[in-house]
Amino acid sequence: MSRKALIAANWKMFKTPDEAQAFVEAFLPLVAGHDRDEIALFPSPVLLPGVIEAVKGSDVAVGAQNIYFAEEGAFTGETSVLQLKAVGGTHTLIGHSERRQYFGETDEIVNKKLHTALKHGIVPIVCVGEVLEEREAGKTAYVLKTQVTGAFAGITAEAAAPIVIAYEPVWAIGTGRTATPEMAAEAHAMIRAEVGKLLGAEIAAQMRILYGGSVKPENASALIGQEEIDGALVGGASLKPESFAAIVKY
Repeated sequence: MSRKALIAANWKMFKTPDEAQAFVEAFLPLVAGHDRDEIALFPSPVLLPGVIEAVKGSDVAVGAQNIYFAEEGAFTGETSVLQLKAVGGTHTLIGHSERRQYFGETDEIVNKKLHTALKHGIVPIVCVGEVLEEREAGKTAYVLKTQVTGAFAGITAEAAAPIVIAYEPVWAIGTGRTATPEMAAEAHAMIRAEVGKLLGAEIAAQMRILYGGSVKPENASALIGQEEIDGALVGGASLKPESFAAIVKY
């Protein structure tokens, strides 16, 4: 089954509004007419309105790096899915490894956020992946099974179509270390098999699974060229329009 690749830029806590505007102005001409893959930018919350306005008329989507699972309320510092939709955002990352590591997000919280995103028609990119100690201890399959099962609790096959998964081996994020294409594909196959157990083979075959972990122009083609890998969640290399465009054109 052919799955359209998604190339996503996670800008993390970088860029001012002016820098974001300059990025979009430089980036759009570089990918004009590129329809082989979907492209999405994930800026900081304060940048969302400006970036959404800047990409208007293009096929580039814009999403949030995080949402809260409540629709509104006294949750200082959080962004609601209704706020995201109101400014024109269409996607969200959920459960990024940095959210898990630094902000204590659990599989239960990830699950609540996933339900909220699906309820409101936001495309969720659910992040899963093991840390170095878990990989070295041979626990990769166990960690991926636990995270996927936890994230997908209560999700029906009928509701699951918009979901995207991003496999991020935590030991390869920002370290310069990258899983080999074969290692990444093996992990993706584990994830797809788990989705199949939970939601059925047809849903698993359709679900896009991205790779995230030190993706660069130099390794993008080898990674995304793997049959099991359906795109990339790009961090540092997405901060410059030229390098991100090179990845899009892998």
